[in-house]
Amino acid sequence: MPELIAPTSRLHAAWLEARDEWGLGAHQPGSGLPSADDVDSAEGFAAWARWLRQQADESAPVAEGRVHATYWWIVQDDRYLGAITLRHRLNDFLLRAGGHIGYGLRPSARRRGVATWALGAVLAAAAGRGMDRVLVTCADDNVASARTIEGNGGVLEDVRDTELGRTRRYWIDLTAAVPHSASGRRHRG
Repeated sequence: MPELIAPTSRLHAAWLEARDEWGLGAHQPGSGLPSADDVDSAEGFAAWARWLRQQADESAPVAEGRVHATYWWIVQDDRYLGAITLRHRLNDFLLRAGGHIGYGLRPSARRRGVATWALGAVLAAAAGRGMDRVLVTCADDNVASARTIEGNGGVLEDVRDTELGRTRRYWIDLTAAVPHSASGRRHRG
């Protein structure tokens, strides 16, 4: 059974295995992975995991162009499956293209309902933060992600050309019941 956990240096080897499955240098949506950081070394990986956890602390400033965000890793039996992020607010770029929530799963974890479950769990967390609605986006040609968003109540606002390419923009109303809850599945964060 999958769970959402805070990023931890304990999963360094599991994360490296997933990274290799994605392919070196591949973009991992929702991971917050800066391309220049050293994550191969134990020290570099621990620093990155610590940085991810610190991004949720609204009492500390974030870098220009960034917003506070909570990062979770999607894990099952200590196997890193992917990441999901809840951005606490939108800046201009996120409103145009990135949205409140970003997520990505390693290829071997796809087509099993994990993304649908994780998005549902994070929608519940967003509602718990007092958010009334969230914007979730995906590439126009990403049919699986569009289905995941729609399955969690996403209503398509538009499809537009953005800095990320042709992008589908969905709003999810959190004042209604979240269609997919995390019932029976743990969420620690």
